[in-house]
This record gives sequence, C-alpha cells and structure tokens, in this order.
Amino acid sequence: MSRRCAITGKGPLTGNNVSHANNKTKRRQLPNLRSVKITLEDGTTKRVRVAASTLRTMKKKAALAASATTAE
Repeated sequence: MSRRCAITGKGPLTGNNVSHANNKTKRRQLPNLRSVKITLEDGTTKRVRVAASTLRTMKKKAALAASATTAE
C-alpha cells in the first residue's frame, strides 16, 4: 500500500538531512496518514488512508455546511 492520501494525492517529499558539519544525506518526509472509514453514496463504508490535514479540511467543510443549513 502506497503512502499517499486517497483524496488529495499527497505523498512523500524528499530533502536533505543537514548535519552541523554541513554533510547532506537524503531523507523522506512522509505525510501524516490516518486510516478512516468513509460512507459512500450507496450506504456502504470503505476504509481509506487520508492525510490529517485533509481530515481537518473535511471537518471544517462539514461544519460550515451544517451551520449554513441551520441558518436558513
């Protein structure tokens, strides 16, 4: 299973570890993936790996949508 967000497609980034002596070695910065269950339109649930930042955005959008429907 790849280390990639199922919704946004965020994946690993590459960079360098830099020591005090300025030696550079390659490193990978992995996304903060969380396994969550998502309910699909037909009522079934599916387990997907989603980035934590995507979860925050999804919760924010859901809260905004809920407040918009209660305001009307």
